Amino acid sequence: MNRASFRFLFFLYLLNLIYFVTACSKPPQSQITIGSKFFTEQVVLAELLAQHIEAKTGIPVIRKANLGGTLLVHKALLAGELDLYVEYTGTALTAVLNESPSSYGRAVSPSDYSAAVYHRVKQLYSDRFRLEVTEPLGFENTFAMVIRGDDAKNLRLQKISDLAPIAPKWRAGVGYEFLERPDGFSGLTASYKLHFAESPRVMDLGLIYRALVDHQVDIVAGNSTDGLIDSLGLVALADDHHYFPPYDAVPIVRQSTLVQFPQLRAALADLAGKLSAADIRRLNFAVDALHQDAAAVVQQFRFSKGL
Repeated sequence: MNRASFRFLFFLYLLNLIYFVTACSKPPQSQITIGSKFFTEQVVLAELLAQHIEAKTGIPVIRKANLGGTLLVHKALLAGELDLYVEYTGTALTAVLNESPSSYGRAVSPSDYSAAVYHRVKQLYSDRFRLEVTEPLGFENTFAMVIRGDDAKNLRLQKISDLAPIAPKWRAGVGYEFLERPDGFSGLTASYKLHFAESPRVMDLGLIYRALVDHQVDIVAGNSTDGLIDSLGLVALADDHHYFPPYDAVPIVRQSTLVQFPQLRAALADLAGKLSAADIRRLNFAVDALHQDAAAVVQQFRFSKGL
């Protein structure tokens, strides 16, 4: 090896050494990133967590809202692109863990059923993903089969099983995720023996109620806490077969983030049980129907709750 080649190799060695030392001495992150799925309630909840954490801990928070569906946000959390987001226990159980909710006690009381699903999700998220499922926020957001108020009144429809005789004349509208989920459209129609006039129309959740009001479809799979249901004169039918599992809203955080920011655990515990279904419905309504800024709506809510 000539002297020029030796010098070149030695130079590369020094560059690699400098890079290694710099990487090893890189300071740990001094902020956390909170994400959300692609609908209003998720944006509101992400903002609530962000504001509360910043106020109680001083940790700077990066917001990444409207990222997409459940699996995309979950993968971002596992990849370390997010530190925290709000999930729903029934969604975690079925869509992420691919477990059947029937194994956890549909025949027991609703509170016992919710507790069983929560503890199962908490255990498996820790074992499989090293994620911490923290205390529920206080409300459940279940899927809701929603129809126009006039149809509910004129056809005397109160529960999903009432649809069986008229389903062959009706068109259904669903979100992208609901069509594919194990707790979604195919299982629902099988449980209730519903045969609609055509395959469900798949659309963005932000457009689903407008399509219903405009008679583009006759029934949609919405969310029970959507603020537009009441404001548009719509009716959510009762799930009389108890097909849907519990969907308690729970913050999920990386265990490594809790180690780095131990004060985060107490801040999240502050929010346990603080939101009722009526609370989140009002927040969703303010953003969706009144077109108020989500950050301002959350700030006002925190003030009213003494948070």
